Amino acid sequence: MDNKKVVNIAGYRFVDLDDRDELREPFLNRCEELDLKGTILLSSNGINFSLSGSQESVDRYLEFLESDERFIGIPLKVTYNDYQPFRRMLVRLKKEIISLGMDDIRPVEFTGQNIKPNDFQEMLDNEEEVIVLDTRNDYEVRVGTFKNAIDLKIPSFRDFPEAVSNLPEEYKKKPIVMFCTGGIRCEKASAVMLKSGFENVKQLEGGILDYFKDTDASHWDGDCFVFDDRVAIDKGLNETDYVMCYSCREPLTKEEVRSPNYKVDDYCPYCVGEKDTEN
Repeated sequence: MDNKKVVNIAGYRFVDLDDRDELREPFLNRCEELDLKGTILLSSNGINFSLSGSQESVDRYLEFLESDERFIGIPLKVTYNDYQPFRRMLVRLKKEIISLGMDDIRPVEFTGQNIKPNDFQEMLDNEEEVIVLDTRNDYEVRVGTFKNAIDLKIPSFRDFPEAVSNLPEEYKKKPIVMFCTGGIRCEKASAVMLKSGFENVKQLEGGILDYFKDTDASHWDGDCFVFDDRVAIDKGLNETDYVMCYSCREPLTKEEVRSPNYKVDDYCPYCVGEKDTEN
């Protein structure tokens, strides 16, 4: 059992929530009572949450969550650290729990098959023919990705459909395994690809975080970007030395922080030119 005091949990489920608006206040009140911090997104098509707090508070939140049968058994990503990585508690009402901008993509009805991390690891160990597709944003890929994975070079998940349309036509008949941090983007991304004519599309179950947890992660290069103050975690699910630029939100290595183009709370090598233009 990890002895670090802060428990981080993340989970999601695509499910129809006709009462989305009525859920916000009870969720916010309960999380504030439990001194949890983080973000819960509620939409008419599901829930997505990333929260941190004491083990007791997390356990009581999960009891509250599962008092609604629609949220029973949501798979969780659990990590630990010694400080609170979120600054406040937010419950937001959104059109989508992961923004894509395509109303016809409904993972609750249609999505790609899952492949378990150990089965994916075996495929890679055996050098089976497979196209490994990174569905994440460009700054996430820069922190780390699978060896030989395809980088779509997208600044936002909303750019995914167009990027996929530019993949070689022959990929439509090849086996593809796509991945993201925790699995949520792949639920939608796989549906986009299947509707676009890709015939053999699977998604890494539980995403990168479960791959780190369930395998030796030997086919991964680098670390994994996460959307909180930890910035990135390593294969052991421990916080790394990355920091985030206050201005442009880019993840920065120790070398980039030492750059003359970095100034705390002002600019970094990725946005310093923009600052010069503004001035």
